[in-house]
Amino acid sequence: MKPAMQKPTAAFVGASWIALMVGTLGFITGLWNAEMLLNEKGYYFTVLILGLFSSVSLQKAVRDRLEGIPVTNLYFSLAWIAVGASITLLVIGPGMPHLLRARRGSTQLPIL
Repeated sequence: MKPAMQKPTAAFVGASWIALMVGTLGFITGLWNAEMLLNEKGYYFTVLILGLFSSVSLQKAVRDRLEGIPVTNLYFSLAWIAVGASITLLVIGPGMPHLLRARRGSTQLPIL
């Protein structure tokens, strides 16, 4: 028999939701106020959406495996690849030479 999985406490769930909302709103607010071209804002917004989706998908896949729910290796691998791609795109983007030095780190702070 497998041991029963403990559910997270309400405080942990609440803190997780607050951290997600503050980070997302901080990122979107930073994009809104940034003096960038619309295509640059679209790039960072797309990276945000990819990062959110892939992180939640990977977390769900890990939890399903721990609970004994079958998850294919292909899906699990794709979730890891998507998380890696979103982090890579977030790191590469500010390194683009046409960005001002002051803007290079400001888009990464809410993600951390």
